[in-house]
Amino acid sequence: MADTTHGALAPTYLPLPITIARAQGTHVWDTDGNEFLDFLSGYSALNFGHLHPGLVAAALTQLRQVTLTSRAFDHDRLEEFAQRLVEVVGPLTTGGEDSLVVPMNTGAEAVETAIKAVRKWGYDVRGVPEDQATVIVAGGNFHGRTTTLVGLSDNPTARAGFGPFAPGFRQVPFGDLDAVADAVDDTTVAVLMEPVQGEAGVLVPPDEFWPGLRELTTTQDIALVADEVQSGLGRTGTTLACELWDVRPDLVCLGKALGGGIVPVSAVVGRPEILGVLTPGTHGSTFGGNPLACAVAVAALDLLATGQYQARAAESGKVLTERLDVLVAQGLLAEARTVGLWAGIDLAPELGTGRELCEALLERGVLATDTRAETIRLSPPLSIVQPELEMALDILEESLVALRDTGPGTVAPEDAHDDTAELAHDQADEDTADEDTADEDTADEDVAGEPDTADAANDAASAGAPGGGAADGRDERSELSPTAG
Repeated sequence: MADTTHGALAPTYLPLPITIARAQGTHVWDTDGNEFLDFLSGYSALNFGHLHPGLVAAALTQLRQVTLTSRAFDHDRLEEFAQRLVEVVGPLTTGGEDSLVVPMNTGAEAVETAIKAVRKWGYDVRGVPEDQATVIVAGGNFHGRTTTLVGLSDNPTARAGFGPFAPGFRQVPFGDLDAVADAVDDTTVAVLMEPVQGEAGVLVPPDEFWPGLRELTTTQDIALVADEVQSGLGRTGTTLACELWDVRPDLVCLGKALGGGIVPVSAVVGRPEILGVLTPGTHGSTFGGNPLACAVAVAALDLLATGQYQARAAESGKVLTERLDVLVAQGLLAEARTVGLWAGIDLAPELGTGRELCEALLERGVLATDTRAETIRLSPPLSIVQPELEMALDILEESLVALRDTGPGTVAPEDAHDDTAELAHDQADEDTADEDTADEDTADEDVAGEPDTADAANDAASAGAPGGGAADGRDERSELSPTAG
């Protein structure tokens, strides 16, 4: 494996010992040509897989037109982007078809934008005394890494050494509706929470929690803000995770998958009474809503509009749940939590740490990362086909058995992942022949109307794969992410 230490970089990450040089669909290749299944998906930024041809085509087409104007001027993709977000996401909020959109770049910026909006709404509309607004948040949260947002965290690594922190936030246990109710007073303007806590290890609250939050906030005239930067846009088998409980938040924060893994794109969508308080000069972003970002995001939203990715996540999630439950029953996992195609798994402490499991997976050809000491998160691209999923879960079981039998720190033979990747490919070939491919033209539809889309997609596929093929000459296996390797 390549050395991932770089002298010029500040040590803000401790990456696994792999240097990725190329990616396509559900697969990545390192600088030595070794092939891996990606089970992190850029923390769900790559829900559609690496280099989805429709998304790349949209980007290439826009690159030939205009990429940045700043919001000092309008451009021809901005309103299209906002309207498409309103069509796909607006009905899932209380804003409905009248929802407004604030475009930004990163998930943290979207959350910061929502905080600014609910505070100003509290002052301008609710009549909360100036500088007294409070927002209720949950323990175990991860909303971003700005100085404000790490101040909401209770993770010592994220928080320690970065104070003083912004006032005006009250933290309660995640999933505890009574604690939320007790924290509400006349200064409360919003409840801000992730529907499912991803960074904490895919923690799913009790079924009554989000419906209870909706009832409480409606009764108290408090804004309900859902941070769906990780959980949104198909990951949970629904467009928004809040749909799992039939709840419509007032504002939803989106990011990650909205940019398709091509460019950073984020947005806040929801009630016009709240977002409408952000008037000219009160908020903005140099790059937020830029033409390139809008073009890619529209293509991503078009993919979601078909419902195919959400359905795939729900179906594949059943397989994921069943297999992980077996590993728990075997004593190889202490606990497994799944929702859609998303899982948090806890190792029994005697088996080792999450980092050691990720290293064992890496040696066998699967990429994942730990979130807490004994916890790792599994979030493959939603386009993954069942043979790839089954193979990765076989590798997970093999890795856990190795840790159990020989103790922490175990590594596989250097070439172990070569055989498993080959077998995954062979099984995927057999499965693909029987797959329903009715949705194979999705990539063309998502950028309809652009005269050079087909050429751009072909160019993109070729550019992403030297020689026009996968590492072993096979084509990409997922019909939802048709690529040329």
